[in-house]
Amino acid sequence: MSTSAQRASAPLDLEALDAITDAVESGAGLPEVVRAASRTLDASIAVSDGGGQVLAVAARSTSDEASLLSDGSGVEVIELRVNDAPVGVLRLRARGHRDPALQRLIATLIASEVERVRAPSRASAEADETFLRSLISRQFQQPADLVAEAAALGTSLDGGASLIVVRAHAHVAAGEGRRARMLALVDRAARGLIGDSICALTEPRELPGDDVVVLITGSSDEQAARVCDAIRGELLSGFPGHTVTIGRSRPCDDPGQLHRAAAEALLAVNVAEGDDDHPVLAFEQTGAYRLLLSAMADNPEELRRFFAETVEPLVAYDEQYETDLMLTVETFLEADGNVAGTAQRLFTHRHTVRYRLERVRDLCGHDVGSSDGREKLSLGLKAMRVLGIPRRGGPAAELGASAGRVAKPR
Repeated sequence: MSTSAQRASAPLDLEALDAITDAVESGAGLPEVVRAASRTLDASIAVSDGGGQVLAVAARSTSDEASLLSDGSGVEVIELRVNDAPVGVLRLRARGHRDPALQRLIATLIASEVERVRAPSRASAEADETFLRSLISRQFQQPADLVAEAAALGTSLDGGASLIVVRAHAHVAAGEGRRARMLALVDRAARGLIGDSICALTEPRELPGDDVVVLITGSSDEQAARVCDAIRGELLSGFPGHTVTIGRSRPCDDPGQLHRAAAEALLAVNVAEGDDDHPVLAFEQTGAYRLLLSAMADNPEELRRFFAETVEPLVAYDEQYETDLMLTVETFLEADGNVAGTAQRLFTHRHTVRYRLERVRDLCGHDVGSSDGREKLSLGLKAMRVLGIPRRGGPAAELGASAGRVAKPR
């Protein structure tokens, strides 16, 4: 029997379908289903809906993605159908041998998933942006106006909604289209799970990083968590050289309170940005930071003044001289004011810790040796995270009172 005949008669590799069926059954979303299909078929894959909107991509690089979407060399275009009705298009470029039967089965699974999450005809990105910015800034006079505007965009708020804020920091040189690509990836992931999601970039930040706001419908906290995981997975896969932090609000049944949900999501992403162990954070997980939500939403200037009166001098000093005063204060407070414990956590000598804490007192006037000083510095650190101000510093560290300090290059 010839090799081709052997391949044609070979049974389907059902084990290869496990990752795909798991993704479908768990509700992980279309992007994860397509990534699993890409691994199973050893192929680059792009999926679009009937209107040409790209819903999911699994490619090796941005250039590979561009070639897929432009029907480049070796790309096979497969129409996706459900009940004999077209629902979209699958573009595939195999890197090795393909089992035709397995490919057909996978295409059928993907078509069903596209049909499940298929969104109504979407409005323009500008309309999405205007809606979300108006929501956040409380420009809708009545909840009915907000509901009507959402409906005009193809989104129903009858079953509740949640807000998500996605923040990405670039650690590599990025082109001019970076913000647009971030929005496209977030939109792709969100709509891959909830078809009537609305996504928009915020105004460029004065602080590092770019934000995308996402409104997802429904009152399921579990579903909102899955959307966050899908967005993070899509960005880490398609946006190399970036760190991704995500905050989400509680589900909100009252459309008139969605501006509050936006504030919750923003607070969560700001707090998460200071916690490397929890890059995705729900508002309920922000602990004591929740107490500062009203101050952030209603009187941010007062919060900024408190930050300026407590730890801002330390942030400025760390940035100028590439020192670690802020890290030392944070670690000292986490160690319950124990110098030896702080030194152990920082892998440095306790004399170095004492020297840094003396510099803290000299710079900001708050003595960590007093309960009042520790309380004010602790609240100052919380205000800093709630405001989304990153802790800066560098590789340099004082070795003691006589340590040389090198000014940061201009």
